[in-house]
Amino acid sequence: MKAMSTMSGQTTSNTKVSSNRNTKVSISGSLRSRIKKNWELYLFIAPAFLYFLIFQYGPMYGIQIAFKNFTPSKGIFGSDWVGFAHFERFFHSYYFWDLLWNTFSLSLYELAIGFPLPIILALAFNEVRNGFFKKSVQTITYAPHFISVVVMAGMVITFLSPSSGIIVKLMELFGIHAPAFLTDPSWFKTVYVFSGVWQNTGWGTIIYLAALSGVDPQLHEAAIVDGASRFKRVIHINLPTIIPTITILLILNVGNILGVGYEKVLLLQNPLNINSSDVISTFVYRTGLVSAQYSFSTAVGLFNSLVNAILLISVNKIAKRTSQTSLW
Repeated sequence: MKAMSTMSGQTTSNTKVSSNRNTKVSISGSLRSRIKKNWELYLFIAPAFLYFLIFQYGPMYGIQIAFKNFTPSKGIFGSDWVGFAHFERFFHSYYFWDLLWNTFSLSLYELAIGFPLPIILALAFNEVRNGFFKKSVQTITYAPHFISVVVMAGMVITFLSPSSGIIVKLMELFGIHAPAFLTDPSWFKTVYVFSGVWQNTGWGTIIYLAALSGVDPQLHEAAIVDGASRFKRVIHINLPTIIPTITILLILNVGNILGVGYEKVLLLQNPLNINSSDVISTFVYRTGLVSAQYSFSTAVGLFNSLVNAILLISVNKIAKRTSQTSLW
Protein backbone atom coordinates (compact mmCIF):
# COMPACT_ATOMS: atom_id res chain seq x y z
CA MET A 1 0.00 0.00 0.00
CA LYS A 2 2.84 2.39 0.90
CA ALA A 3 4.57 1.64 -2.39
CA MET A 4 1.34 2.32 -4.29
CA SER A 5 0.80 5.62 -2.44
CA THR A 6 4.39 6.62 -3.12
CA MET A 7 3.99 5.80 -6.80
CA SER A 8 0.72 7.72 -7.00
CA GLY A 9 2.37 10.72 -5.28
CA GLN A 10 5.23 10.64 -7.74
CA THR A 11 2.79 10.36 -10.62
CA THR A 12 0.84 13.37 -9.33
CA SER A 13 4.00 15.47 -8.91
CA ASN A 14 5.17 14.49 -12.38
CA THR A 15 1.79 15.45 -13.78
CA LYS A 16 1.98 18.86 -12.06
CA VAL A 17 5.49 19.49 -13.39
CA SER A 18 4.48 18.54 -16.91
CA SER A 19 1.35 20.72 -16.70
CA ASN A 20 3.44 23.66 -15.50
CA ARG A 21 5.86 23.15 -18.37
CA ASN A 22 2.98 22.96 -20.84
CA THR A 23 1.49 26.14 -19.38
CA LYS A 24 4.81 27.99 -19.70
CA VAL A 25 5.23 26.75 -23.26
CA SER A 26 1.69 27.82 -24.16
CA ILE A 27 2.19 31.27 -22.58
CA SER A 28 5.49 31.82 -24.37
CA GLY A 29 3.94 30.54 -27.61
CA SER A 30 0.96 32.88 -27.30
CA LEU A 31 3.27 35.79 -26.50
CA ARG A 32 5.35 35.09 -29.60
CA SER A 33 2.23 34.83 -31.72
CA ARG A 34 0.89 38.12 -30.37
CA ILE A 35 4.20 39.89 -31.02
CA LYS A 36 4.36 38.40 -34.52
CA LYS A 37 0.79 39.36 -35.25
CA ASN A 38 0.99 42.94 -33.86
CA TRP A 39 4.65 43.72 -34.49
CA GLU A 40 3.78 47.18 -35.85
CA LEU A 41 2.21 48.17 -32.54
CA TYR A 42 5.16 46.85 -30.54
CA LEU A 43 7.53 48.71 -32.87
CA PHE A 44 5.48 51.86 -32.39
CA ILE A 45 5.70 51.67 -28.58
CA ALA A 46 9.37 50.63 -28.53
CA PRO A 47 10.84 54.21 -28.41
CA ALA A 48 8.73 55.10 -25.36
CA PHE A 49 9.60 51.80 -23.69
CA LEU A 50 13.33 52.31 -24.34
CA TYR A 51 13.14 55.91 -23.11
CA PHE A 52 11.74 54.92 -19.73
CA LEU A 53 14.03 51.90 -19.50
CA ILE A 54 17.22 53.85 -20.24
CA PHE A 55 16.55 57.26 -18.70
CA GLN A 56 14.10 56.47 -15.87
CA TYR A 57 14.85 52.95 -14.64
CA GLY A 58 18.48 52.60 -15.73
CA PRO A 59 19.86 55.38 -13.50
CA MET A 60 18.12 53.92 -10.44
CA TYR A 61 21.21 51.86 -9.67
CA GLY A 62 22.77 55.15 -8.50
CA ILE A 63 20.29 55.36 -5.60
CA GLN A 64 22.71 53.27 -3.57
CA ILE A 65 25.02 56.28 -3.14
CA ALA A 66 22.40 57.63 -0.71
CA PHE A 67 23.62 54.91 1.65
CA LYS A 68 27.31 55.48 0.95
CA ASN A 69 29.90 58.18 1.40
CA PHE A 70 30.33 58.58 -2.34
CA THR A 71 33.72 59.61 -3.65
CA PRO A 72 34.03 60.03 -7.44
CA SER A 73 37.57 58.65 -7.46
CA LYS A 74 36.41 55.40 -5.78
CA GLY A 75 33.23 55.04 -7.79
CA ILE A 76 29.84 53.86 -6.60
CA PHE A 77 30.86 50.34 -5.66
CA GLY A 78 34.17 51.37 -4.08
CA SER A 79 32.75 54.06 -1.80
CA ASP A 80 32.30 53.38 1.91
CA TRP A 81 28.91 52.22 3.17
CA VAL A 82 27.38 54.56 5.81
CA GLY A 83 23.80 53.25 6.02
CA PHE A 84 21.16 55.81 6.97
CA ALA A 85 23.63 58.47 8.14
CA HIS A 86 22.66 60.96 5.42
CA PHE A 87 18.96 60.52 6.13
CA GLU A 88 19.52 61.11 9.85
CA ARG A 89 21.56 64.20 9.06
CA PHE A 90 18.69 65.59 6.96
CA PHE A 91 15.96 64.69 9.46
CA HIS A 92 17.84 66.30 12.37
CA SER A 93 18.89 69.42 10.47
CA TYR A 94 17.43 72.80 11.44
CA TYR A 95 16.10 73.39 7.90
CA PHE A 96 14.20 70.07 7.56
CA TRP A 97 10.80 71.35 8.67
CA ASP A 98 11.20 74.63 6.77
CA LEU A 99 11.91 72.80 3.51
CA LEU A 100 9.05 70.38 4.11
CA TRP A 101 6.58 73.16 4.92
CA ASN A 102 7.64 75.31 1.95
CA THR A 103 7.26 72.36 -0.42
CA PHE A 104 3.94 71.17 0.99
CA SER A 105 2.39 74.64 1.21
CA LEU A 106 3.47 75.59 -2.31
CA SER A 107 2.12 72.33 -3.76
CA LEU A 108 -1.17 72.52 -1.87
CA TYR A 109 -1.62 76.17 -2.87
CA GLU A 110 -0.97 75.26 -6.49
CA LEU A 111 -3.34 72.28 -6.27
CA ALA A 112 -6.14 74.33 -4.67
CA ILE A 113 -5.93 77.12 -7.28
CA GLY A 114 -4.58 75.42 -10.38
CA PHE A 115 -6.50 72.14 -10.33
CA PRO A 116 -10.16 73.31 -10.51
CA LEU A 117 -9.59 76.16 -13.00
CA PRO A 118 -9.05 73.91 -16.09
CA ILE A 119 -12.26 72.07 -15.18
CA ILE A 120 -14.24 75.31 -14.99
CA LEU A 121 -12.67 76.60 -18.21
CA ALA A 122 -13.39 73.34 -20.06
CA LEU A 123 -17.04 73.39 -18.95
CA ALA A 124 -17.28 77.02 -20.13
CA PHE A 125 -15.63 76.27 -23.50
CA ASN A 126 -18.01 73.37 -24.03
CA GLU A 127 -21.00 75.70 -23.75
CA VAL A 128 -19.71 78.28 -26.25
CA ARG A 129 -21.49 77.96 -29.59
CA ASN A 130 -19.76 80.75 -31.51
CA GLY A 131 -16.98 78.87 -33.31
CA PHE A 132 -14.75 81.86 -34.08
CA PHE A 133 -14.94 83.23 -30.53
CA LYS A 134 -14.33 79.78 -29.04
CA LYS A 135 -11.25 79.12 -31.18
CA SER A 136 -9.86 82.59 -30.51
CA VAL A 137 -10.18 82.27 -26.74
CA GLN A 138 -8.75 78.74 -26.79
CA THR A 139 -5.73 79.92 -28.78
CA ILE A 140 -5.13 82.80 -26.38
CA THR A 141 -5.37 80.56 -23.31
CA TYR A 142 -3.26 77.76 -24.85
CA ALA A 143 -0.45 80.01 -26.09
CA PRO A 144 1.35 80.62 -22.74
CA HIS A 145 1.92 76.87 -22.37
CA PHE A 146 4.44 76.97 -25.22
CA ILE A 147 6.56 79.64 -23.53
CA SER A 148 9.64 78.15 -21.89
CA VAL A 149 10.06 78.33 -18.13
CA VAL A 150 13.05 80.65 -18.46
CA VAL A 151 11.15 83.11 -20.67
CA MET A 152 8.08 82.90 -18.42
CA ALA A 153 10.15 83.66 -15.31
CA GLY A 154 11.79 86.60 -17.13
CA MET A 155 8.37 87.97 -18.08
CA VAL A 156 7.14 87.65 -14.49
CA ILE A 157 10.20 89.48 -13.17
CA THR A 158 9.77 92.21 -15.81
CA PHE A 159 6.03 92.65 -15.17
CA LEU A 160 6.51 92.83 -11.38
CA SER A 161 9.62 94.99 -11.35
CA PRO A 162 9.16 97.74 -8.72
CA SER A 163 10.68 100.38 -11.01
CA SER A 164 9.27 99.59 -14.45
CA GLY A 165 6.87 96.64 -14.14
CA ILE A 166 3.64 97.07 -16.07
CA ILE A 167 1.53 95.52 -13.31
CA VAL A 168 3.12 97.76 -10.69
CA LYS A 169 2.55 100.85 -12.89
CA LEU A 170 -1.11 99.91 -13.45
CA MET A 171 -1.65 99.50 -9.72
CA GLU A 172 -0.06 102.88 -9.05
CA LEU A 173 -2.23 104.39 -11.78
CA PHE A 174 -5.33 103.35 -9.85
CA GLY A 175 -3.86 104.59 -6.58
CA ILE A 176 -3.00 101.15 -5.21
CA HIS A 177 0.26 100.70 -3.39
CA ALA A 178 2.07 97.82 -5.06
CA PRO A 179 3.72 95.37 -2.65
CA ALA A 180 7.21 94.00 -3.18
CA PHE A 181 6.12 90.99 -5.20
CA LEU A 182 9.63 89.72 -5.93
CA THR A 183 11.33 90.36 -2.60
CA ASP A 184 8.59 89.90 0.01
CA PRO A 185 8.62 86.22 1.14
CA SER A 186 4.87 86.30 1.77
CA TRP A 187 4.19 87.04 -1.92
CA PHE A 188 6.45 84.41 -3.46
CA LYS A 189 3.95 81.53 -3.40
CA THR A 190 1.20 83.71 -4.91
CA VAL A 191 3.46 84.88 -7.72
CA TYR A 192 4.59 81.30 -8.40
CA VAL A 193 1.10 79.80 -8.38
CA PHE A 194 -0.69 82.45 -10.45
CA SER A 195 2.05 82.60 -13.06
CA GLY A 196 1.65 78.82 -13.35
CA VAL A 197 -2.11 79.25 -13.69
CA TRP A 198 -1.55 81.75 -16.50
CA GLN A 199 0.80 79.35 -18.28
CA ASN A 200 -0.95 75.99 -17.84
CA THR A 201 -4.69 76.45 -17.26
CA GLY A 202 -5.64 76.71 -20.92
CA TRP A 203 -3.59 73.67 -21.86
CA GLY A 204 -5.06 71.65 -19.00
CA THR A 205 -8.56 72.04 -20.44
CA ILE A 206 -7.73 69.82 -23.43
CA ILE A 207 -8.10 66.58 -21.45
CA TYR A 208 -11.44 67.65 -19.99
CA LEU A 209 -12.75 68.83 -23.38
CA ALA A 210 -11.85 65.42 -24.79
CA ALA A 211 -13.82 63.78 -21.97
CA LEU A 212 -16.79 66.11 -22.57
CA SER A 213 -16.88 65.10 -26.22
CA GLY A 214 -18.17 61.71 -25.06
CA VAL A 215 -21.38 63.15 -23.57
CA ASP A 216 -24.46 61.69 -25.27
CA PRO A 217 -26.42 64.58 -26.92
CA GLN A 218 -29.67 62.72 -26.19
CA LEU A 219 -29.13 63.37 -22.48
CA HIS A 220 -29.14 67.12 -23.12
CA GLU A 221 -32.17 66.84 -25.40
CA ALA A 222 -34.10 64.94 -22.72
CA ALA A 223 -33.04 67.47 -20.08
CA ILE A 224 -34.18 70.37 -22.27
CA VAL A 225 -37.56 68.71 -22.75
CA ASP A 226 -37.83 68.38 -18.95
CA GLY A 227 -37.13 72.11 -18.61
CA ALA A 228 -33.57 71.95 -17.25
CA SER A 229 -31.57 75.15 -17.60
CA ARG A 230 -28.10 75.23 -19.14
CA PHE A 231 -26.48 75.52 -15.71
CA LYS A 232 -28.37 72.48 -14.41
CA ARG A 233 -27.37 70.49 -17.49
CA VAL A 234 -23.73 71.37 -16.89
CA ILE A 235 -23.96 70.32 -13.23
CA HIS A 236 -25.99 67.13 -13.69
CA ILE A 237 -24.77 65.89 -17.11
CA ASN A 238 -21.40 67.34 -18.10
CA LEU A 239 -19.76 67.38 -14.69
CA PRO A 240 -20.56 63.74 -13.78
CA THR A 241 -19.20 62.68 -17.16
CA ILE A 242 -15.73 64.03 -16.41
CA ILE A 243 -15.63 62.92 -12.76
CA PRO A 244 -13.49 59.81 -13.58
CA THR A 245 -11.01 62.01 -15.48
CA ILE A 246 -10.93 64.47 -12.58
CA THR A 247 -10.29 61.63 -10.14
CA ILE A 248 -7.37 60.22 -12.14
CA LEU A 249 -5.71 63.62 -12.56
CA LEU A 250 -6.25 64.42 -8.88
CA ILE A 251 -4.51 61.17 -7.90
CA LEU A 252 -1.57 62.03 -10.13
CA ASN A 253 -1.35 65.57 -8.76
CA VAL A 254 -1.49 64.46 -5.13
CA GLY A 255 1.10 61.76 -5.86
CA ASN A 256 3.44 64.49 -7.06
CA ILE A 257 2.76 66.89 -4.23
CA LEU A 258 6.42 67.05 -3.17
CA GLY A 259 7.63 67.12 -6.76
CA VAL A 260 7.89 70.88 -7.11
CA GLY A 261 10.35 71.46 -9.93
CA TYR A 262 13.44 73.49 -9.15
CA GLU A 263 13.70 75.40 -12.45
CA LYS A 264 10.98 78.02 -11.99
CA VAL A 265 11.52 78.31 -8.24
CA LEU A 266 15.24 78.84 -8.79
CA LEU A 267 14.62 81.50 -11.46
CA LEU A 268 12.26 83.47 -9.21
CA GLN A 269 14.33 82.93 -6.08
CA ASN A 270 16.52 85.61 -4.54
CA PRO A 271 18.20 86.11 -1.13
CA LEU A 272 15.24 88.19 0.12
CA ASN A 273 12.48 85.61 -0.53
CA ILE A 274 14.49 82.44 0.10
CA ASN A 275 12.73 81.87 3.44
CA SER A 276 9.56 80.87 1.59
CA SER A 277 10.98 79.85 -1.80
CA ASP A 278 13.54 77.26 -0.72
CA VAL A 279 11.95 73.85 -1.42
CA ILE A 280 13.33 70.32 -1.45
CA SER A 281 14.18 70.35 -5.16
CA THR A 282 16.18 73.59 -4.94
CA PHE A 283 17.93 72.29 -1.84
CA VAL A 284 18.88 69.09 -3.69
CA TYR A 285 20.20 71.15 -6.61
CA ARG A 286 22.21 73.40 -4.32
CA THR A 287 23.73 70.63 -2.20
CA GLY A 288 24.23 68.14 -5.04
CA LEU A 289 25.44 70.17 -8.00
CA VAL A 290 26.73 73.35 -6.37
CA SER A 291 28.22 71.96 -3.16
CA ALA A 292 29.06 68.51 -4.63
CA GLN A 293 27.50 66.64 -1.68
CA TYR A 294 26.31 63.84 -3.92
CA SER A 295 25.38 61.24 -1.31
CA PHE A 296 23.53 63.69 0.91
CA SER A 297 21.56 65.21 -1.97
CA THR A 298 20.67 61.73 -3.26
CA ALA A 299 19.34 60.79 0.17
CA VAL A 300 17.17 63.92 0.26
CA GLY A 301 15.89 63.24 -3.26
CA LEU A 302 15.14 59.61 -2.37
CA PHE A 303 13.16 60.73 0.69
CA ASN A 304 11.20 63.08 -1.56
CA SER A 305 10.40 60.29 -4.03
CA LEU A 306 9.37 57.85 -1.28
CA VAL A 307 6.92 60.35 0.21
CA ASN A 308 5.41 60.96 -3.24
CA ALA A 309 5.08 57.20 -3.82
CA ILE A 310 3.36 56.68 -0.45
CA LEU A 311 0.93 59.53 -1.15
CA LEU A 312 0.18 58.18 -4.64
CA ILE A 313 -0.58 54.67 -3.36
CA SER A 314 -2.67 55.97 -0.46
CA VAL A 315 -4.78 58.36 -2.53
CA ASN A 316 -5.25 55.70 -5.20
CA LYS A 317 -6.60 53.25 -2.60
CA ILE A 318 -8.95 55.88 -1.16
CA ALA A 319 -10.24 56.76 -4.63
CA LYS A 320 -10.76 53.08 -5.48
CA ARG A 321 -12.82 52.47 -2.36
CA THR A 322 -14.93 55.65 -2.65
CA SER A 323 -15.48 56.08 -6.39
CA GLN A 324 -14.35 52.82 -8.03
CA THR A 325 -12.00 54.92 -10.19
CA SER A 326 -8.26 54.49 -9.77
CA LEU A 327 -4.98 54.12 -11.59
CA TRP A 328 -4.79 50.40 -10.83
